[in-house]
Amino acid sequence: MTKRKTVRIFSWNVNGIRACGRKGFLDWLADTEPDILGLQETRALPEQLDASLLNPNGYHVHFHPAERKGYSGVALYSRAEPASVVLGGLSEPQFDIEGRLIIADYEDFVLYTGYFPNGGHDLSRIPYKLEFSEAVLQHAEAQRRTGRSIVICGDVNTAHEEIDLANPKSNQKNTGFRPEERAWVSRILDHGYVDIFRRLNPGENGHYTWWSNRKGVRERNVGWRIDYFFISPDLEERVVAARIHADVMGSDHCPIELELACASSSSN
Repeated sequence: MTKRKTVRIFSWNVNGIRACGRKGFLDWLADTEPDILGLQETRALPEQLDASLLNPNGYHVHFHPAERKGYSGVALYSRAEPASVVLGGLSEPQFDIEGRLIIADYEDFVLYTGYFPNGGHDLSRIPYKLEFSEAVLQHAEAQRRTGRSIVICGDVNTAHEEIDLANPKSNQKNTGFRPEERAWVSRILDHGYVDIFRRLNPGENGHYTWWSNRKGVRERNVGWRIDYFFISPDLEERVVAARIHADVMGSDHCPIELELACASSSSN
C-alpha cells in the first residue's frame, strides 16, 4: 500500500525567542513537531541562547541575527538538513546586517523565510522595506527561471486587502496598509505566486496573524493578517492545508502553517 506523506512547514514571528521560550515555545515545538520552522524577530545572538533553544532535540538549527543586539533576526529549525542554507543571500549588505532572510534549498523546493521590514511610524523605512521585498522577489524569480519550486514565508508586515485587517478604514495612512506596500503584495501575486491561505479561504474575514499588545485587542480579535505563505503555482496541486494557529500564544503573532504532499511516495 502506498501512502502519500506530507511536509509541514511553519512560520512564526516570535517577538523575541528568549521571551517566547519563557512562554512555552519549546513545549509547543515538541507538541507540534513541525518538519520545517521559520522564525522571525528572534532578537538574540546565538551565544545568548541556552542549549534548549539553540539545539532542540531532533532539529538542525540556523540563526541569522542582526548586527544590532536585540533587534530583528531570523532562524530556521529543520528536521532534515537542507542541501544548502544561505544566511541573507541578497548580495546587499544593508539587508544582511539586519538579519532578515534565510534561503534553504530542500531540493524539492527553495524556501525563503523572511522578516520583512516595518515601514516605521513616520513611514521613513518604507523605501527600505520595498527594496528588500523586491530583492526577495527577484532572487526567487531567478531560482524559478531555472525550474525550481518556491516557498516564501514570513512576516511580510503588510495586510494586502481590506479583508486582511479588522479596521481598514482607520489604517489607510499607516504603515502595513499603505497603497505602496499593498502594491508589492499585488506584484508578487501578479508574478504568479499564490497567497495560499487566501486562495483556500476566499472572502472569509476575521483570519489574523498579529494583534496589538493593547489590552483586550487579541481577545476581541482586532488583528491584521501580515504573515504569509506565497508559493509558486506548480506547488498548488500539492497543498494539503494552509492554517493560521490563532490560539497559540507566546508572541503578538501566531504561527501559520503550510502542509504539502511530498513529491515522492513511500510504501508501508
